Amino acid sequence: MNGKRAFHDTLASVIPALLIVEDDKALSSYLAGVMNDEGYRVVCAESRQEALKIRPQPLLALVDLGLPPAENRISEGLFLIDALLANAPHSKIIVISGQDEESAAFEAVRRGAFDFLSKPASMADIKTAIKRASLFLHHEEHLSEAGEARLHITVRFADGPKETGDAVEEQMVRGTLADTRGNVTEAAKRLGLVREHMYYYM
Repeated sequence: MNGKRAFHDTLASVIPALLIVEDDKALSSYLAGVMNDEGYRVVCAESRQEALKIRPQPLLALVDLGLPPAENRISEGLFLIDALLANAPHSKIIVISGQDEESAAFEAVRRGAFDFLSKPASMADIKTAIKRASLFLHHEEHLSEAGEARLHITVRFADGPKETGDAVEEQMVRGTLADTRGNVTEAAKRLGLVREHMYYYM
């Protein structure tokens, strides 16, 4: 079994539903098709109002900041981030935007977005971000079941978790290392990190 297939099989048991909020119907359909093929249960919405009507609310979301009726501004996407996190604070929201990248990224992450991708983002980058968010969500659920504090980890826009030394983040990384029996390469692959980041915790 090759590494890609093994990684996909590992994710199969932890993949949550995925909400895609994108007003470009062609792009939304394409993203939904690709992520369905990856094993995700995808639901789509074209606006903030439509997204908030979906029940149950998926805990994983890919959100375009430029949504109707204000497609040329980031306000609708930011309001949606606020609403999704108000309904489910442990949601993982990946933001994608082509507007005023630096300020949009800062504001989205400040409000609680898990990750930020700039348009045009490659499908490989989108899939990696979604898989990483799925794994973080899975680890949080396991910590919750064990009666421990929820993970609260801010992810850099392109290169994984911040190396803050935070005890909870360290526990998540060490847990993945334990799951892979100390295989740094496999653990890094599951978390969407480069191997060098893993050595910080060893």
